[in-house]
Parts: sequence; structure tokens; C-alpha cells
Amino acid sequence: MRGPVGQTHMAPWLFISLLIGILVFVMWRGGRDERIVAAVCLIGYVMTQVVIAPINERFQNVELGVLAVDLMVLGGFLAVALRSYRFWPLWVTGLQLTTILGHILKGLDTALIPQAYGAALTFWGYPILAVLLIGTWRSHQRSRRDHRDSACSS
Repeated sequence: MRGPVGQTHMAPWLFISLLIGILVFVMWRGGRDERIVAAVCLIGYVMTQVVIAPINERFQNVELGVLAVDLMVLGGFLAVALRSYRFWPLWVTGLQLTTILGHILKGLDTALIPQAYGAALTFWGYPILAVLLIGTWRSHQRSRRDHRDSACSS
């Protein structure tokens, strides 16, 4: 999980702002699955910043460190999806798998331009955060409704 390509435009700050805002909401209103996925997102983002190549070399070749982080993130998402009763973790896992495909494409075609490779890796962070936000909101709404219904039944 990483922000958009490049350090010179506003998009990395947009991604970081969304990430922090959504993480705060998830920690406030989310259940166990939501919090685990949020933690995996945050750890994945931080670890990506640690292992990614310097800006002048970025995405020229397969980013092996980033691939390793993305595979660990995929494993975290998959672990949640396999034990969850909710559908949204499957979406998050599928979107992360799409990120892995970006690495595979660069490995198959080393002539793939760095911007295309970088875009293939960075784009999917936004939908993952959106699914996490929606999943958290819906889970919170469901638990409020269930609590209200059980209070009325008593």
C-alpha cells in the first residue's frame, strides 16, 4: 500500500490525508476485521516508504522490496477475508491482488515505462481505502441497528 507516484505533486499528501482520516474513523467505529485491515494498510504504507527505491531509480525495474511488502499486505488481507463473515474483505484482497499483477507485468515486460508500472502499483490504494471506509461505515450502521432492535425486543 503506497501513495501515488512522485514526490513533487500534491497527490502523496492527498493519499496520506485520506489514509490518516480513514484510519482514525476505523479505530473509532470499526470492528476487529476493519481494525486489522487498517493496521495492515498503515504498516504496508510505512514499510513501502522504507524499501522503495530512490526517486531517480523508482520503478525502473521490478521493485523487489515493494513486491515483498505487497505480498505481505495481500497475506494480511487474505487472512481477514478467509475468516470474516463480511464480503468487503474479499474486495480489498482482490484489489491488492491487482497490485501484485502490476509487479508481474513489469517482470514480464521490463520495457514497461516506469510511470505505467508506478501507476499500476499506486492506483489501487485509493479503492482499498474506499472499500475499508464503506465496510467500516456499514458495519457500524449494522451494529447500531442490531443494538437498537435488541433493545426494543427486551
